[in-house]
Amino acid sequence: MDTLPKHPIWEYFKEISRIPRPSGKEEKILKFLINFAESLDLKYMQDKVGNLLIMKPSSSGKEKVKTVILQSHVDMVCEKNMDIDHDFDNDQIEAIVEGDWIKAKGTTLGADDGIGIASQMAVLAAKDIEHGPIECLFTIDEESGMTGAKGLQADFLKGKILLNLDSEDEGELFIGCAGGIDTVAKYSYESIDTNNNSKAYKILVNGLKGGHSGDEINKDLGNSIKILNRFLWQAVQRFGVKIHLFNGGNLRNAIPREAYAVIVVPEEKAKELEDYFYEFVRIISSEYIKTEPNLRLLIEKTDMPGEVLEETFQLKLLSSLYACPHGALSMSKEIPGLVETSTNLASIKFQNERQIKVTTSQRSSVESAKMDAAWMVESAFSLSNAKIEHSGGYPGWTPDTSSEILKIARMAYGRLFKTESEVKAIHAGLECGLFFEKYPELDMVSFGPTIRGAHSPDERLHIGSTYKFWDLLIEILKNIPEGE
Repeated sequence: MDTLPKHPIWEYFKEISRIPRPSGKEEKILKFLINFAESLDLKYMQDKVGNLLIMKPSSSGKEKVKTVILQSHVDMVCEKNMDIDHDFDNDQIEAIVEGDWIKAKGTTLGADDGIGIASQMAVLAAKDIEHGPIECLFTIDEESGMTGAKGLQADFLKGKILLNLDSEDEGELFIGCAGGIDTVAKYSYESIDTNNNSKAYKILVNGLKGGHSGDEINKDLGNSIKILNRFLWQAVQRFGVKIHLFNGGNLRNAIPREAYAVIVVPEEKAKELEDYFYEFVRIISSEYIKTEPNLRLLIEKTDMPGEVLEETFQLKLLSSLYACPHGALSMSKEIPGLVETSTNLASIKFQNERQIKVTTSQRSSVESAKMDAAWMVESAFSLSNAKIEHSGGYPGWTPDTSSEILKIARMAYGRLFKTESEVKAIHAGLECGLFFEKYPELDMVSFGPTIRGAHSPDERLHIGSTYKFWDLLIEILKNIPEGE
């Protein structure tokens, strides 16, 4: 990043990238921001759950202008490729410039929403921009459950205008988002001893793009769990395969990129299994040749495990995973091209003490459709006697096309760039719906620079769009009207 021109937003983004900030472990970034506020002699406060608010008085002559809340979240999605040695609790992100983009070396970049934090810091530190009173709200734990927004105190904010700095498409102004819920299936299972006349293999799926389970759920990207499960379901029934381990995916809001299984097959069926594997690779690669050109499936012999799943249970588990829907379920009837309802089969984990946990997440801009999708997933796993939990629910944000701040933002964009911005709703979840529950008088709009591959190691931030994002933010602040 040292090759980039000098600009406060890059300087602060570099500093933020050095600070570990996984969801639920935001202490270091919050301390950094508090020290930053103190260095500028700015007032700040924290609420009971840890959300931080830093306040900046108006510039000269703007004392009567309405207070604006600038909002971002301080946590980041922590995803990495299997061959990368990176400790998200302690290591800094290694950001590099590649052409017109900034990305990281084999990990998520944290531009979601580090670039929002950087822009807030640049505004707070600036002495040469026009603005009314500003409240910078930094929320915690957005990526793993929106607990910061859920726990936000109803008397914490004074402003009535909120700019959410957590969108990923420059030139687009967002005024609505989907609501979401998690559906988790849990199993307790019995194992059986491995047959001595057997061979053990490790099957690996990787090279998939992954990505955001809201923004990219309709792009027909590969799901590593679904692909591996498809192979295992056939292998169990054709060759008497027994499963020792099946792990894939990590985060509820990321399309899973990698998965692996350790299996055991009768020795006399080993050659047939290998032949079928290579045939499966040919078939699946041809299906995904356009959307997933880097898809890889590997098979290798491994040490014999001592135990495997009981036959009846493993078929029920694989059948439920097969039946579990994944992807876009319906499109909006009101906004062309917008996914209305979707579901993401996010992870499967074999845990200690013979426990298996399968995590899924559902999104919809229609509350009843969101619950219908959650119950659809529940029904698939109920057939295999899983214990089902629904959690992490959050509301959508209903669009308001008459919004005053939307009008200001659209006019600002047109003045700056001599073209019209697009007004959209987003299928991803934003914290705005939760803010609106606590502060029903809020007038909100969301915007940001262009980010691609969010929630995956392919995450990258477009450099040119970041300058436009910054210019738009400053132009909006300059044109906020006076209040009553």
